[in-house]
Amino acid sequence: MLLLSGVFAIRRIPNPSLLILAVLLAGSVAGCDREKAGGGQAQQGQANVSAGQAKGIGEFEYIVERSHKGAAAPTAAFTGPDDTPVTLAAFRGKPLLVNLWATWCAPCIAEMPTLDALAAARGEAIHVIAVAQDLQGAEVVDPWFQKAGLKALQPYLDPENGLLDAANSALPTSIYYDAEGREMWRVIGAIDWQGDEAKALLAEGGV
Repeated sequence: MLLLSGVFAIRRIPNPSLLILAVLLAGSVAGCDREKAGGGQAQQGQANVSAGQAKGIGEFEYIVERSHKGAAAPTAAFTGPDDTPVTLAAFRGKPLLVNLWATWCAPCIAEMPTLDALAAARGEAIHVIAVAQDLQGAEVVDPWFQKAGLKALQPYLDPENGLLDAANSALPTSIYYDAEGREMWRVIGAIDWQGDEAKALLAEGGV
């Protein structure tokens, strides 16, 4: 298991070609592992990765990864705010930004207010959903939402980690899909969704 920024650990990377990416990440991007580590391989490449960071009070560190561009959104079901099963296909028709996060993940919590502000400001142009990967589900996520005072985001739950397994990534990960459900890019790590870097990424999808 590799350490990022000396604090958080990302998942094991069994594919030797990904060691290059791991070197790029080390010391640059803070991310959280899942509550219970899992296996699998990510199809990522150095040519499709760019790093960025916005420093200040509450540091954001991330990479933008594009090697999955064009891939269809996963079909894994998760739970909506109304406690009914839902899949990403339900959001087709306009762009979708899916944020995979957890209540125990410090970088996830750091970027959540900026993601909520994005959802509040651009909700007519893009779906923005935050899907919690906490194994305890609503037991821990609902109280967190009640205390957080978010204005636009709602608690989606994925205690089986189906979306995280499909992404084969660390937390937080945010994936942008076009209106047809095809991935355009993903951000691994915490980014300020009100910052210039995020605005440039969203502009790529016409948002």
